[in-house]
Amino acid sequence: MSTEETHSKKDVIRKKMLEHQSEARIVRKIVLTITIVTVLILGIIGGGGYFYIKSALQPVDKDNKTQKKVDIPIGSSVTGISEKLEESGIIKDAKIFKYYVKFKNEAGFMAGEYELSPSMEIPEIINRLKTGKVLQQAAFQLTIPEGKQLKEIAQIMGAPVNKSEEEVMNQLNDRTFIQTMMAKYPDLLTTDILNPNIKYPLEGYLFPATYPFYKQNPTVEEMVDTMLQQTRKVVASYMEETDNEELTVHQLLTLSSLIEEEATEKADRKKISSVFYNRIEQGMPLQTDPTVLYAQGKHKERVLYVDLEVKSPYNTYKHKGLPPGPIANAGKDSIDAAIHPEDTKHLYFLATGEGDVVFTNTLDEHNAAKAKYITNNN
Repeated sequence: MSTEETHSKKDVIRKKMLEHQSEARIVRKIVLTITIVTVLILGIIGGGGYFYIKSALQPVDKDNKTQKKVDIPIGSSVTGISEKLEESGIIKDAKIFKYYVKFKNEAGFMAGEYELSPSMEIPEIINRLKTGKVLQQAAFQLTIPEGKQLKEIAQIMGAPVNKSEEEVMNQLNDRTFIQTMMAKYPDLLTTDILNPNIKYPLEGYLFPATYPFYKQNPTVEEMVDTMLQQTRKVVASYMEETDNEELTVHQLLTLSSLIEEEATEKADRKKISSVFYNRIEQGMPLQTDPTVLYAQGKHKERVLYVDLEVKSPYNTYKHKGLPPGPIANAGKDSIDAAIHPEDTKHLYFLATGEGDVVFTNTLDEHNAAKAKYITNNN
């Protein structure tokens, strides 16, 4: 091969290499350009989304303090409340408000007619809806004390709306009504309440509190709905705390009701709770007198030996473990005790005539305490 041909081939190869390098530079420029454009687009979208959300969480008009009437019906969902607020011009975006509420784990909004303004901050609106600071004065207030049984609550509910205890109880026990409430509160009212051994499905589920009502004659459903909202709110806060995944809502309210009925004003509910847990762990019957009285439908100062023979699934002298369901409504202190029992070895307790509760670890100690505080005082 001549020197001239060799140079010619080298020139061709060099030219091709230069072409490849040029193409590679072009490709790199294209890739770089696409990457930069993509990043910019994502940044614009992300930044736009961020600024939109930030704007949506600001007051509609911080200078507009005009009060607008906003009616939140009983049983309204967070979605419904959000849409109502947006329609009324109190918030900018219902979806953003709803997601904010869920992100902050806010709950317990109360029904009523509110006065709200477009100048209000989101946290202020939420606080107003949770505390129930409403425009309208309550037509009446319904006070449900702690430790009341469903028949007693039915009597309290019926009084301001001119209904008899029997009329209210008929609806509270109506299967269609129960299923309607279960569909509305599936996380609270589970199939456990349909156990055929249970006397009243809603026993223990109507939380003790004072409830304002804003019309003279609310329906039984409206009253129950209001109470179930509060029960769900309270129970949810405690269920989130517990590590005991085997404790269902129904079991929690059942155990809480036993603590509520056994406790005196001076009683340490967490120690009473520990006794029940210790007995269940050791396979011992709970042997709590209030379950016997509940089975009989009686209120007595003192349980006799003959009472302990009553044939009922609620009789915790005859049946081990928890009874089929709650025997009364429990307050926060008793629910808290059911979730947080004290760490003890106590298996027995008894109440003295002065309202104190004596805790013991063995049957001999318990009998000695009975002889000292009960027998000697009779």
